[in-house]
Amino acid sequence: MKTNKTVAWVLTGLISLAFLGSAVGKFTANAEALKMAEQFGIDASTYLYIGIIELCCLILFIVPRTGILGSLLLSAYMGGAIATHLEHGQSIIAPCVVQTFLFLVAFYRFPELRKTLFNEK
Repeated sequence: MKTNKTVAWVLTGLISLAFLGSAVGKFTANAEALKMAEQFGIDASTYLYIGIIELCCLILFIVPRTGILGSLLLSAYMGGAIATHLEHGQSIIAPCVVQTFLFLVAFYRFPELRKTLFNEK
């Protein structure tokens, strides 16, 4: 049982680092990141708001009591990233990999989510 919790927290830490790095990139808004955002039609202030939303969703994901809600919100966030990449003709491999890893972590971390979605007893 303790091993399962440890694995769940390690996986949560890994996915959290990915989202935290992305959010920090939006807060620091270096020239290269802003140039990429402009290709998507996103200005600097909107880019900052996206970072705030991402960080709020991540906090909800990390906190055990709100983890399922955070999982759903981060999934929606990644859906938006996938849609944006598709709209602008860019590869969707990276956001799909992150989305898949997020689902796997959520299913492992929250057995009640797995039971509800897969009708397990």
